[in-house]
Amino acid sequence: MYVVNFLVVIMAVLTSVDTLSGEIASGTIHTLVSKPLRRWEIVMGKWLGFAAMLLLYLLFMGGGVLALIYLISGYAAPNLLPGLALMGFNVLLLLCVSFLGGASLSTLANGVLVFGLYGVAFIGGWIEQFGALMGNQTAINIGVVCSLVLPSEALWKRAAYEMQSPLVAALGISPFTSTSVPSPLMVAYAALYGLLALSFAIRHFSRRDL
Repeated sequence: MYVVNFLVVIMAVLTSVDTLSGEIASGTIHTLVSKPLRRWEIVMGKWLGFAAMLLLYLLFMGGGVLALIYLISGYAAPNLLPGLALMGFNVLLLLCVSFLGGASLSTLANGVLVFGLYGVAFIGGWIEQFGALMGNQTAINIGVVCSLVLPSEALWKRAAYEMQSPLVAALGISPFTSTSVPSPLMVAYAALYGLLALSFAIRHFSRRDL
């Protein structure tokens, strides 16, 4: 599921990175804003369309992998619904950040911003992982700070924790799960982060001179 999460996150960024900035640069956005639609309705309509597409992609990819594992080995991962829900939440979080950048920046700058933030979160997550294994509190703190910058990796860690097998839970060691499990408070922070990002995206787009 680690690869599924990574592929869906990359898909979320690549498909949405120019949905606002690209249309503004090319002038095609004028076709929409000239119609009797409020600007926030344009943003939300696009966001809902991308969200539906990406969640279906996650469902088919994740469901296919889990179904194949079950057919081959008879093993069904525990807590599938909470785990998949957190992975879907992660996708929506990146989508919100991408829309915020698209409403304010050029396509190239938006891509650099979103991938840069995701890279910080990704590297910080591994630093925290090694810190937890080695008992290094400084490394753990660095990982937590990176999760505050963008809580995408924290959502994946929580999803992996929910779906981990009893054997991995007993061993407590796996390269694709977490020895430092994000709390429900971090999940709530991610929800607030996404809502604020989408709200600012709507605000910037509504005030932007097209």
